[in-house]
Amino acid sequence: MRHLLKVIPSILPRIILLSTLVFCFIVPVSAGECINANECKKKIEEYEKKLGELKEQKNNLSSELARMDTQIYLTSARIENTQHLITQTTDEIESLGSKIGTLDASLSHLSKLLLQKISESYKSKDISLFEIFLDSNSAHTFIGKAQYLKAAQRSDQKVAYRLQQAKFNYEEQKELREKKKQELENLTVELNKQKTELDSQKKQKQTLLEQTQNDQKKYSQLLSQALAEFQAIERAVATGSVVGPVKKGEPIALVGNTGYPNCSTGAHLHFEVRRSSQWTDPLEFLSAGEGGRGSWDWPLQSPIIITQGYGHTPYSWRYAYSGGVHTGIDMVSRSSDVIRAPEGGTLYTSSQNCGGPIIKIKYIDHGSGIMSFFLHVQ
Repeated sequence: MRHLLKVIPSILPRIILLSTLVFCFIVPVSAGECINANECKKKIEEYEKKLGELKEQKNNLSSELARMDTQIYLTSARIENTQHLITQTTDEIESLGSKIGTLDASLSHLSKLLLQKISESYKSKDISLFEIFLDSNSAHTFIGKAQYLKAAQRSDQKVAYRLQQAKFNYEEQKELREKKKQELENLTVELNKQKTELDSQKKQKQTLLEQTQNDQKKYSQLLSQALAEFQAIERAVATGSVVGPVKKGEPIALVGNTGYPNCSTGAHLHFEVRRSSQWTDPLEFLSAGEGGRGSWDWPLQSPIIITQGYGHTPYSWRYAYSGGVHTGIDMVSRSSDVIRAPEGGTLYTSSQNCGGPIIKIKYIDHGSGIMSFFLHVQ
């Protein structure tokens, strides 16, 4: 017991330090739940503001983890907001259904009432004031019958007006219900999209922790490697050698692994498209065969496996220079290593230092400010 009392003071500072570090990494900020749409909107504004502040901070592992956490909280708040809106819209649709049912019953009743009055009016339509006068025993009786006839006519007009108004309200409520149903459908689509986005963001954070092993040095190294690849492309554009004209479908290179280990982790093609020196989604140019939306041929032969797509991916955190966007498509072919020109243009070639190893790059100038790039070729 005495030995234990002597040891505790010496290890106590370490225990406190370890506890502090663990707490910092596990619970950076509490997301919390919002009880209604208004509270969700406030949280969304709060997280958007925090996200903006984090982007201004120096890029290091802790700030990147904080940014990812805040982005996750922001998306979670947006999901809760959408869920509240879905509940609210569903309630409105049910309420409109009840109103439409009531209006339908009123419309049916007024229609029957008006038909009845029209029938009664038809039976007495040939009675004139002169006939009422002849049929009356006194002036008092005549005035009473004449007033009754006018009152009946006014009553018919009121019923007709009420019927017209009920019909207008009925159509208006039906139209509003259809509008709300469309809103509900749009909200459901948005909710599914947000949930997919949240899953992706959580996976990005998990991948970051796995790849860096919570080590700032490893994090900086991976950022530097990604930046080296970007700088290699920039130098290639400035210093590349002209090979000559190339037609659509002609072979231009073979899939390789140049740039390994700093700028490549295995044999694949990194395909990138730039418009006016700005990277853009290659699927806008490539044909629909593998999910594209354009007319270009794919640079590899089918079947193609896309190992990393364009945009935000679980691995794109390292592309700090592009705001965390993977600027191209990584792919391999199961049938051939031959890379072919997706569209005609002028072919260039270049070899660049990529943080030590040499990366080989081919690119095609298609004119009109559009260029395609092929990295890691043999």
